[in-house]
Amino acid sequence: MKYIILVITLLTFGLHAHASYMFIPMDENQKNHLKAYGIAYWVLEAEQEVYWLLNYKGGSFAFKNNVKIQEECVARDVSFKIIPDAQYTKILEEISNPEVNMDVIKLEVAPKVAVYTPEVNAKGETIQPWDDAVTLVLTYAEIPYEIVYDTQVLEGKLPEYDWLHLHHEDFTGQYGKFYNSYKNHAWYRDHVKNMEALATQHGFKKVSQLKLAVVKKIQEYVAGGGFMFAMCSATDTYDIALAAEGLDICDHMYDGDKPDPAAQSKLDFSKTFAFKEFTLVKNPLQYEYSSIDVTQGRKVPMKMDYFTLFDFSAKWDPIPSMLTQCHTRTVKGFMGQTTAFKKKEVKSGVLIMGENKSAGEARYIHGEAGFGTWTFYGGHDPEDYRHLVHDPPTDLNLHPNSPGYRLILNNILFPAAKKKKRKT
Repeated sequence: MKYIILVITLLTFGLHAHASYMFIPMDENQKNHLKAYGIAYWVLEAEQEVYWLLNYKGGSFAFKNNVKIQEECVARDVSFKIIPDAQYTKILEEISNPEVNMDVIKLEVAPKVAVYTPEVNAKGETIQPWDDAVTLVLTYAEIPYEIVYDTQVLEGKLPEYDWLHLHHEDFTGQYGKFYNSYKNHAWYRDHVKNMEALATQHGFKKVSQLKLAVVKKIQEYVAGGGFMFAMCSATDTYDIALAAEGLDICDHMYDGDKPDPAAQSKLDFSKTFAFKEFTLVKNPLQYEYSSIDVTQGRKVPMKMDYFTLFDFSAKWDPIPSMLTQCHTRTVKGFMGQTTAFKKKEVKSGVLIMGENKSAGEARYIHGEAGFGTWTFYGGHDPEDYRHLVHDPPTDLNLHPNSPGYRLILNNILFPAAKKKKRKT
């Protein structure tokens, strides 16, 4: 009996000795895709390398085996396997085959994440009556982030962070163009009051001038090597503010005077990141900023509202490959103040990573600026088709495998990669 126990013990030890890698599948076999990203981030925080296996079983992760990581995976309900060196080597050999569209990207350092949002007012109360998909999924995935807003941006704090998300924001100074529907609501009045006070505090006469200064600081951050990600109205209003630099495009209820009637003809599209030749919406009571967004007059039924992710060469185009890792190439559409972008108004040098081709919509786009990059993702909440003001936040416990939310988390890990330049 002692001999049998000794043999079993030796066999067990031998198995563990050779089982030196943890493998986290990201295909349909993963119980919780979103928390799996949190595990990858947690491993990076522990100063251990993570290997992102692009296009292998949905963009899986691998790293040296560790009992503590196993326990963390179990605690977070993340599927994983322990595999021996030989099996991992075989996976790498399969990925290295030049005839397959796969690659291995080494992630080395946990990126420091900032979210640009007016989360609370002076009393510590939430200002805006809506939530943000990025902060929801960061919290769910247990990835830490810090809050920044106009003061921190203008004080030059952005270079302290590797990655910046722009929360649902109106960078044109028109308060989301909510005036017609919410001008008598306390939250709207408080927001206007707080923003005007903030503008005065920083020496600006108008909120639009404050926001332009913020936009330009963010532009400097990206040019210096930062990674910027934006969703919903923080996408098109960012570019509108850049194009309208030095122009008054706000009507009297937003800044106390009339806009420049010739503003449209004076827009400078050479200053924008993504968009060109768009037309401003001059009606101050219309819930829309410009012709960039497709929301108004959109004729895509909810049941048919999907967008397709492009396939990129993992070996030659690793950046868009990282940003589009998913267990499906077809993602459910979702609305927002800015739902998607008219393809004809997207600049030719911009990389479209997700589109609704039949509707002429670009949904997920990416570009480079200086030494950094930016990514724009249309829509408000990937798991709430039409998220309205005052709607409760989405419970991601009900959507642990959300493809739409996976795209956000791809962007979080992107700055941790050992970067390769795109080849043209």
